Amino acid sequence: MKTIGQLDPRIHDCIRKRGFEELSEVQSRSIPLVVEGKNLVLIAPTGTGKTESAMLPVFNAMLRAPPAGFTTLYITPLRSLNRDMLSRLEWWGKELGIRIGVRHGDTTQSERRRQALSPPDLLITTPETLQALFMGRVLRKHLKNVRYVIVDEIHELAAGKRGVQLSVALERLVNYAGEFQRIGLSATVGNPGEVGRFLCGKREFSVVEVPVAKNLEIGVSFVGDSFEKQSAWVSDTIDRHPSTLIFVNTRVTAEALGHQLYSRGDVEVHHGSLSREVRIDAEERFKSGALKALISTSSMELGIDIGHIEHVIQFGSPREVSRLVQRVGRAGHQLNAVSRGTILATGFDDLLESAVISRRARAGEVEDVAPHFMAADVLANQVAAIAVEYGEIQVEA
Repeated sequence: MKTIGQLDPRIHDCIRKRGFEELSEVQSRSIPLVVEGKNLVLIAPTGTGKTESAMLPVFNAMLRAPPAGFTTLYITPLRSLNRDMLSRLEWWGKELGIRIGVRHGDTTQSERRRQALSPPDLLITTPETLQALFMGRVLRKHLKNVRYVIVDEIHELAAGKRGVQLSVALERLVNYAGEFQRIGLSATVGNPGEVGRFLCGKREFSVVEVPVAKNLEIGVSFVGDSFEKQSAWVSDTIDRHPSTLIFVNTRVTAEALGHQLYSRGDVEVHHGSLSREVRIDAEERFKSGALKALISTSSMELGIDIGHIEHVIQFGSPREVSRLVQRVGRAGHQLNAVSRGTILATGFDDLLESAVISRRARAGEVEDVAPHFMAADVLANQVAAIAVEYGEIQVEA
């Protein structure tokens, strides 16, 4: 394949070891653009190989020009995603001789000191920790080596003030590293051009977009407004599938549904208010098959690896097409697999809304992301941070 031929033979060997027989559509279209050094916004359903689309050509470049510390920054919205991405990329790093590390709020002081003295070639981090790197006298010296920045789940950041912070941080990074290649990844963006401008500013960028509805099957069910009947329907659906991920819209609903299904013994609850240890235990038990179902809020919405998911239940209307696509996309998380899910409507109005959202999801009509502008509090924060970084700020009269 021509696209594979553009990559280092060592990467060819890794691809064979991973059992990849062919590239996905998104990989075939995007890898040549990254190899050419273009900034890229890549929009494709979950399970189509977006991460490899970005990382294979970046690894390729890192092999051809031996990396220094912090050659690549991989930014995600969540610490849990950072940990998951570390486990996914470490195999490639060991095979290719590329050092990979993670740095966020949970990173120990001893690991932080090691990174300052001997920085990894690829650093996985969050937007907030990227800001903190500018404050460390030793760490910020390593930022001059940055050549690639990948922003995963970019839709989660672009629409809020965290995105404003990130876009400013990327411009501050240019002062240290010069221009670097920018790659944004997402499964659900209706306006990739606007997201590209958020990521790249006035710089040129390319867009690769694969229709979100390509491998999506979504049904809508209604069994009345009785919570007991709804819980029984969920239990019956769990019995019909080897593994089921159940999304709810609130933690209260997660706990209530978990209480109703507790007697089964093979269902657990997962949300952000639970301790990290409890969440990781639930993830590992689900991945091993000890649990048949996991009840989750948005904590499982993004691409954390919890093994094969046969079916997704959305308990109540998801309110947004993008959220439904993201959640149902967790099922069938393999190349060219069909993602199957069902919305269980909880009332008549909820049923009507769910039907419309389901139809729009199947048609690929995802909402636009609206980047945040004119954030005065972010401006104040950045002015203070830059003053600390440089010791002073020159203000023109």
